[in-house]
Amino acid sequence: MKENKRPFIIAISGGSGSGKTSFIRDLRDRISERHLCVVSLDDYYKPKEEQKVDKEGIHNFDLPYSFREEDFMSDLEHLINGEEVELREYTFNNRDKLGQRIVLKPAPVILIEGLFALHFLLPKGLCDLSVFIHAHPAHMVVRRVKRDRIERNYPLDDVLYRYVEHVNPSFQQFIAPYKEKADIIVNNNDSYLKGLAVLEAYIKALC
Repeated sequence: MKENKRPFIIAISGGSGSGKTSFIRDLRDRISERHLCVVSLDDYYKPKEEQKVDKEGIHNFDLPYSFREEDFMSDLEHLINGEEVELREYTFNNRDKLGQRIVLKPAPVILIEGLFALHFLLPKGLCDLSVFIHAHPAHMVVRRVKRDRIERNYPLDDVLYRYVEHVNPSFQQFIAPYKEKADIIVNNNDSYLKGLAVLEAYIKALC
């Protein structure tokens, strides 16, 4: 990609448990940081005390409101202008863990990944390529339960309550409607490797 050209922006979304994190991890392993800057919306969560509370007094982290959208858009603008961005990794309310320092460096391709990546970017016309990671709901539930039980040590009852009351309603309202608007749909019921290979080749062709 020629210097001084506006970066090519890719947005990747999909439901919780669809496999976005693994997909992005494998993509990063295949493409040099000189060519690809990955921005995770997870690092733009608001602190727990700023999250909305449901009728049972449970904080809802599965709404567009749950994220610092203005900060995210500001950082994206800096990256587009060729400027580095520094932020802290979000540690999902683990107060005993200090999030790692993250430095985002400008690159020819900027990839935004997260639940609401398409919701934030498509209406603003800021997305050059949109990707939706699709998985059967049963697979997404199992993956969500495993992640929250093992990685975040959440009680099973809490995980299931949040999925029914927060995760799925938000998916239906703010995420699923973008599936039909996406340029590429990657099916991840059994494997996303073919979709990964397609996107890898596309990005390398851009660079």
